Amino acid sequence: MNLRKEARGRGCMVRIPEVCNHNSETTVLAHYRLAGVSGMGMKAPSDLIGAWACSSCHDAIDRRAHTDLDRDYVRLLHLEGMVRTIAQLNREGLL
Repeated sequence: MNLRKEARGRGCMVRIPEVCNHNSETTVLAHYRLAGVSGMGMKAPSDLIGAWACSSCHDAIDRRAHTDLDRDYVRLLHLEGMVRTIAQLNREGLL
């Protein structure tokens, strides 16, 4: 199963209140970056290490936009979104 394709048409699981556009047409899998696991030239070892994110939340996560938001705050919401994504996949029997 391709978890990146599973993100299409799904609701945003990151849900950053200040920026989330709640547009499922823009949802993609946003990989979580963690030192020693992924980030800066290192691909996440699994698509499970990511959350379904709308384009606005994804832009905030990758710091392309909304850079006024605290980095740790955005990382926490991304991590919570990853847990929601995994829980949803589990409920659907996809994991």
